[in-house]
Amino acid sequence: MAGIFNQAKPFLAVIFLQFGYAGMSIIAKFALNQGMSQHVFVMYRHAIAFLVIAPFAIVLDRKVRPKMTLSIFVKLLLLGLLEPTIDQNLYFTGMKYTSATFTAAMCNVLPAFAFVLAWIFKLEKVHIKKLHSQAKILGTMVTVGGAMLMTLINGPMLNLPWANPNNQHVFSSAAAKQDHIKGAVMIAVGCFCWAGFIILQAITLKSYPAELSLTALICLVGTIEGSIVALAREAGNAAAWSVHLDVKFLAAVYGGVVCSGVGYYLQAVIMKARGPVFVTAFNPLTMVIVAILGSFVLSEVLYSGRVIGAIVIVIGLYLVLWGKSKDQPSSNLDVDVEPSSDQKMTAMDETKVGPNQDYVVLDVTSNRVNPSDESV
Repeated sequence: MAGIFNQAKPFLAVIFLQFGYAGMSIIAKFALNQGMSQHVFVMYRHAIAFLVIAPFAIVLDRKVRPKMTLSIFVKLLLLGLLEPTIDQNLYFTGMKYTSATFTAAMCNVLPAFAFVLAWIFKLEKVHIKKLHSQAKILGTMVTVGGAMLMTLINGPMLNLPWANPNNQHVFSSAAAKQDHIKGAVMIAVGCFCWAGFIILQAITLKSYPAELSLTALICLVGTIEGSIVALAREAGNAAAWSVHLDVKFLAAVYGGVVCSGVGYYLQAVIMKARGPVFVTAFNPLTMVIVAILGSFVLSEVLYSGRVIGAIVIVIGLYLVLWGKSKDQPSSNLDVDVEPSSDQKMTAMDETKVGPNQDYVVLDVTSNRVNPSDESV
């Protein structure tokens, strides 16, 4: 039973991440509709994440935290720039132009981007003549095509019983100014930066294998870089920086603790066990959760074109996953595993000792040494 649970832990962890991201999409969209600045939100989010994670990192990683080097420092600057700064500012700006459901669906191009980057950086093996590699390449193309279909074609509106199109205008005036093309481009560029962040995080973990400390440092760098963007964009808007106990504050706390703090940490742990492509494999689950909650909570309207595009994205994604499942286990993403204690004891079962080179047998269960010869 314990063995089954250990095998299931990466799946449970990544599913938890998707539920966390889905909740973030709903709460963040509601806060943005209430007039919250996405740039200030991103900065507050990572400041809270750093304050929450840093004490755990200081205490729990004190024996495993490696020394800071110039190479690691440069990677940290890039990590803080790619996801906490560029991706999230573009992501939430794109969400303002679209909807929570559309944003979550567009993010299904993330596995394709992650796969391509992993291939470029030789973290993913591809053999063109083999069927499973062809499936991964085809799936990548289908996923991007589905995202384009979602962007360019709306189709008839779906009259779902829980969605009320007459209530769309009450959330914000920005909802009437939705620009799905502009929003889609921003989200797509953000997803590419997100994929780059995941690949770079996997590379950084090889030289800095302290997940909590790495998470805290990413959030700290993201806070500094994000504050520069926020100051540049909201310099003359003092109201954007005000904090009240409302949905805006909830969005910053939830995003900081669940998605940035716990999210980056779990992502690193999963990545060390299963690789960066596996981390992005469950994104369609976020889309399904957000589509349902977005219709209920935000009264967002679904269109047939977007549903069809989302289905195409899922098909492409699972072509990639099927191809990856057929990969040989000895890939560059495999983690070097130390021999277990049982394996070490087995290797020592027959050990030459004494001047006569007699053998002894180790009784593992009782920790006794049984001599095979009375002379020992």
